[in-house]
Parts: sequence; structure tokens; C-alpha cells
Amino acid sequence: MKHLPVEKLLGSIPNRLQLAGGWIDQPFVSRHNPKPPGSMVVVQIEPNFRPMDRSGIASGTRAVAMKLWQGKLPKRPLEELVRELYDAENKGKSAPSGSQDMIGLVYPGVNRLDYDFKIHGGIFTSHIESCNSPKVARWLEKVLYLIPVEPRPDGYSPLGKKNLDPKWVAKLGQSGKDCYAAIVKMDAKKLGASFNLNMKCWETLLPQVVRHPRLRVDLMPILRAYQGQYRGAMYSGCGGGYLIIVSETPVPGAFQVQVRTK
Repeated sequence: MKHLPVEKLLGSIPNRLQLAGGWIDQPFVSRHNPKPPGSMVVVQIEPNFRPMDRSGIASGTRAVAMKLWQGKLPKRPLEELVRELYDAENKGKSAPSGSQDMIGLVYPGVNRLDYDFKIHGGIFTSHIESCNSPKVARWLEKVLYLIPVEPRPDGYSPLGKKNLDPKWVAKLGQSGKDCYAAIVKMDAKKLGASFNLNMKCWETLLPQVVRHPRLRVDLMPILRAYQGQYRGAMYSGCGGGYLIIVSETPVPGAFQVQVRTK
């Protein structure tokens, strides 16, 4: 029996992390933002591990990209690739995936995505600010720790309750700005604070992101414990996935990622 090398099995298309500000890429959220644009951060990471499916690492979008582009990102304009992948994944869907999934897979480095409902209907960004500094990337690799918690279960939806208070939508968009600024300045304390603000926004705006009868794990006590002991923490996506922790010291049981820069 012939065995595939791990690199060939995983493929060369990168993975992506969603950091603070997630959900602002959805027009049903950004339309309520009184202070547009709101921002979120995505980080392109090396595909050197197989993420849990349904865990906020854009594994579903990546699977579409792997099939669409035969396992390798084409050498074409990045914006063109984002739209091509967005169309491929969301064709015929009544509830489309947000464009941050596609941008995170296509754009290298650390990226602040700005969304304004008045521009492209909030579906695509009004602006992307990118940082591809190797120094910043190596720092971020050192302070981010991931702990697998639980994939979101079948039949689960985070959208059963919506409390789209404009004040909190503005805070969500600000958490993304704070996150990017903290990364560029290599400030772990402010990075952790942006994660914690992001989670307060999720809990307020879309409470079933973290509390839902179908979830098998009580997410909030886990989150609070790690937020209390480290600089900050947030979940990788709705329903849990991975807990992403900011820490300047090792976190037991966690693993770290490699940031891909151009």
C-alpha cells in the first residue's frame, strides 16, 4: 500500500484564522453599524495540520478552493480570486458565507478587512489593510495558542436570536481595528483585550454563538477561565471550534500556528 506524504495529503492552499471583529462581514450585521467601516482581522496560516471541520477555520471554503484550483492558489489578482471563490462556494445558497473566509485563504499575512454596508452592499470589503512583516508574523506566532474545544454540531445555527444593537455592532467593528493595531504594534495586552471585546460583542449581538441547546460543551466557563488567566481569549467561530488564547507564556495543551507571509 502506497502512503501519501503528509504535505501532499494536506495540500498547499493555506488555512486561515479569524480573529476579532468576525460577523461584521455579514451585511445583516454591518447595516446596523453607525460608525462604518467596521473591521475584522484574518490571518493566513500554513496548512501544516488538518483542522477540525465546522470549527471556524474555513475548512469548508478551503475544500471548495482545493477542488476549484486543483490544490494550489492561482497566480492571479487576489481580489479576482476572492470573488471567484465566493461565487463558487455560495452559488444557490440562501444564507451565503461571508467573504472573510475567502479573503483569509487568498491574502497572505495579517489583514484588516473593512466593511461598510453602503459599499458592495457590505458583501465585499471597502478596504483591506495588510501586514506582511516577517517580524510581526513571528511575534504573532509566539503569542497565539490554540486549544481544540468542539466542532459545532449538526443542526446548529447561531442565528436563532439576534440583538443587533447599533452600539454593540460599532463595538464589534472597533474590536477588529483594535486587534489589527495591536498586532502591528506587537502589543499582547491590547491584542488580548480585542479578543475579549469581540466575545462580549458576540455574546450580546448573537447569543446563540456561545449558548445553544444543541451545543454539547458549556463554552462560557471555559472562555472565562482562560480570559482570567491569560491576556485574552476568543473562539475561532460560532459554536466553539478552537479557543484562541493570547499569552506570552506557554499554554498547557495548546498548539501554535505558522503565519504565511508573501
